[in-house]
Amino acid sequence: MLERDTLVHLFAGGCGGTIGATLTCPLEVVKTRLQSSSASLFISEVQQDPARGTKVKYVTPGPLRCLKLILEKEGPRSLFKGLGPNLVGVAPSRAIYFAAYSYSKEKLNIVLEPDSSPVHMVSAALAGFIAITATNPIWLLKTRLQLDASRGEQRMSVAECVRRVYRCDGPRGFYRGMSASYAGVSETVMHFVVYENLKHRLMEAKASASTDSDDQAVRDASDFARLMLAAATSKTFATTVAYPHEVIRTRLREEGSRYRAFFQTFSMVTKEEGYQALYRGLTTHLLRQIPNTAIVMCAYEVVVYLLNG
Repeated sequence: MLERDTLVHLFAGGCGGTIGATLTCPLEVVKTRLQSSSASLFISEVQQDPARGTKVKYVTPGPLRCLKLILEKEGPRSLFKGLGPNLVGVAPSRAIYFAAYSYSKEKLNIVLEPDSSPVHMVSAALAGFIAITATNPIWLLKTRLQLDASRGEQRMSVAECVRRVYRCDGPRGFYRGMSASYAGVSETVMHFVVYENLKHRLMEAKASASTDSDDQAVRDASDFARLMLAAATSKTFATTVAYPHEVIRTRLREEGSRYRAFFQTFSMVTKEEGYQALYRGLTTHLLRQIPNTAIVMCAYEVVVYLLNG
């Protein structure tokens, strides 16, 4: 039964991740562009000063302006750059994550208070570390492709991206940004702790409001709406608190980047661009992450429910 339960969670996690990644890919591309060190070069303001002549001022574009510029310069297809590695990686990543989370929670429930916050926290952290270590090369390729500003026949392929990473940095190059991803485990931990608590409270509220045991066993549309609300709320909180690691990770994964380590990148970004730079693309990230997480978690719960009868 334990093996079958693990496979169910593995498959459900993969399905949820694939659906979410496909539907929200354009927002992912915009977010990555805004997080990069070249975001300030997308648009310029030309100011005429009689005393000093023409002055060009570079500013960071907003999400809508960035989206417009990508469409104008690179075409609609560019909004799905990196989708290939994303689809290749998201299924095993989410599958590994949910399977590790379910397995860890089952084991920890034996030694700790069942379904307590410490159980959810440790399970989420362990699952995050395992998934990150296994799939980091895929996410590095995804980021490189999303930052590629070429269009048409000049668009960089996955094979070319692999060759360039290996030529510049060797095998270690595929693991750039992993330290920032490890720091991002804190986001996952916060998300699952809040999500599990909200989910438990919502299910308790429904159970106490119903007296028919048969009705309690049926998950209708309102059940999944509650799960989506719990997922969106918990993810909003966790993402806002832990967001700077996203910017640092993107900088570490840039091609030819002068960013080499987590704290070195943090220091350079804050000194050169200010602390606000650590929150570049946050609005776009939330616009993408909230529906993506809700879709992933809802699809995950639906598949688990269907497979478990």
